[in-house]
Amino acid sequence: MPAEWESLAAVWLAWPHSHETWPGYFERIPDFFVSWVRSMAASTEVKILVPPARLNDARKLLDISANSLVHASIELVVVQTNDCWIRDYGPTFVVSNERAIAAENPIAAENPIAAENSLSWIGVDWRYNAWGGKYPPWDADDAAAKTICEFLGIQRVRSQLCLEGGAIETDGCGRLLTTPECLVTATRNPNWTADQISAELYSQLGVTEIVWLSGGGLIGDDTDGHIDQLARFLDPENVVVAVCDDPSDENHEPLEENFRQLRLWADSTTPNVNVHRLPIPEPRSVSGQRVPESYCNFLMLGRDRLLMPSFGQPKSDDRAMQILQNLAHGAVVESIDCRDLIWGLGALHCASRDQPRW
Repeated sequence: MPAEWESLAAVWLAWPHSHETWPGYFERIPDFFVSWVRSMAASTEVKILVPPARLNDARKLLDISANSLVHASIELVVVQTNDCWIRDYGPTFVVSNERAIAAENPIAAENPIAAENSLSWIGVDWRYNAWGGKYPPWDADDAAAKTICEFLGIQRVRSQLCLEGGAIETDGCGRLLTTPECLVTATRNPNWTADQISAELYSQLGVTEIVWLSGGGLIGDDTDGHIDQLARFLDPENVVVAVCDDPSDENHEPLEENFRQLRLWADSTTPNVNVHRLPIPEPRSVSGQRVPESYCNFLMLGRDRLLMPSFGQPKSDDRAMQILQNLAHGAVVESIDCRDLIWGLGALHCASRDQPRW
């Protein structure tokens, strides 16, 4: 499974259409997506799943002609969805090194160098049930990974493990971060043990080391603690981890425990990893409900751009941007105001799926 800073072919989104995801605020969301799409399309191909009933709306807002699905770097793919959180139900792209087997591939057998460099892309299609059955229906979202793989013409492997894309984070070198609350649960994977789940992750993703962070997730996060809200690699030797500097905040101790666990692991793994604190903003509520704001939910567009969610708190927004800029290897860190998007309980990473370059 490649790291997200590796060469990028496209970013996939799913057009927002569920009013229940942003109760009372949905009218702001399509305009947010349009602005976000245009920003990304300046440097990256953007492909958007659009339900048939929303196709005309998407075309109009994105200035795509009535007889087309493509405009510059933006392409619409007409398919029904239930919700917009494509990170969690889109395919996980992995690359396979197909070594020569003479009986099956005589050309490769005659050319060992070609065999060694023969690469094929696979889309791992995990089972999806809307974060443990919280938000039915989810049938269309569960079918979307198959559609994407068919659209791209790549092999699809259907796993029987229920897993959301936001629950896994890799350095591209075999190490994976995740949390037990998102995987070892009766609502997602009944009758699966942690060892069985680990074996499936090793098999499907090619990882060799799994770190289970068990401190806990953010207050208000309905995913049960996705890792993309808690800890992210910037490269194989640097990880940022969400922390809360206010000891009176309910998030303080769970996030500190995640930090402690990462520090212990970081000193024992090879190569060693530097763990950097990335403080969350002060608590904020929408319609009386605390929203799970974290700067870890950034989106990397290869090594050139890093899109960071901001939350209208200049002090913490600026501090997070400085931390990420110092670790981004020269990438431009850009702030995207996610105060409306986060009311759907997700931000930039949750609402996107990166496709590595073939």
